[in-house]
Amino acid sequence: MPYDLGPGALAWLAVASLVAGFVRGYSGFGFSALLIAASSLVTNPLNFVAVVVILETVMSLQAARGAGPHVDWGRVGWLMGGAALGLPLGLWVLTGISEDAARAVISGYVLLMCVVLLAGWRLSREVTGAANGVAGVVSGLANAPGMGGLPLAAFFAAQPMPAAVFRATLIAFFPLLDLYSAPLYWLAGLVGWDTLRASLLALPVTLLGNWLGGRHFFGTDPQDFRRFAIGLLAGLAVLGLGKAVL
Repeated sequence: MPYDLGPGALAWLAVASLVAGFVRGYSGFGFSALLIAASSLVTNPLNFVAVVVILETVMSLQAARGAGPHVDWGRVGWLMGGAALGLPLGLWVLTGISEDAARAVISGYVLLMCVVLLAGWRLSREVTGAANGVAGVVSGLANAPGMGGLPLAAFFAAQPMPAAVFRATLIAFFPLLDLYSAPLYWLAGLVGWDTLRASLLALPVTLLGNWLGGRHFFGTDPQDFRRFAIGLLAGLAVLGLGKAVL
């Protein structure tokens, strides 16, 4: 899976990695979606799915310290069960369509999730049991292009669950999802030696952005910054859709 990118495209992806890392460090979400949406403007976004998952896993492991006692393992089990069904289906669909079609599907999905996140819908009580399995299916489908976090962030944010449980459960779930995803990405032809090289090149820039974002240099409330990040993500998705149809 070669990355035939010119200097301009490489510079764009380096900046995108820095900005996406910063957004994640500041607001706690959005890294994968931002980087995949940005990559769709200069190459086939499926080329960067495995790269993004590797980078996201490293950052999740960084954040795992102290999260263990708050993990809702029952919920994690239901999510993984659903994702085990959703991910192969998502990969089958995405790898069977053209580059422009994949770009359009990914950009359309990102726009839809931006609308859901901005709508701020709420549930009166926490979702338990098998309903979390349905959310896992959606997350698995969305993780085919490496963006399984957006639907779960919206799903969890809509529930009256403690912030510590919200954060810890996601931190526990995503490394497990990524471990399950890795061999499926390989079978789908999305992983090669170029994946490792690209990940190693992007990692320092990404970690720098994540560290800078975590220091909250702007002094802005993370929720206000989160809305800005969703707007940025929506803008990239619109550009991706434009590139797909024009």
